[in-house]
Amino acid sequence: MAKKKEQQEKPKVAPELDGLEVNIDSFGEIQNSLSIDKINDFLNKNVDDKKLRDRDDLDEIQGEEEE
Repeated sequence: MAKKKEQQEKPKVAPELDGLEVNIDSFGEIQNSLSIDKINDFLNKNVDDKKLRDRDDLDEIQGEEEE
């Protein structure tokens, strides 16, 4: 049997996502401590989407979302 750690170390996350905790319940559903919208906003700002790289109108679309 594996022993559980008495104190689990929290993973390092970006300061914008401080307090993020993700767990999977017994039904396989993902439970997290931050709203999905906040996580998506962070990902949109910080992660390059290779499917959208070559779009000519990407800057226009991102400008509309920020308003």
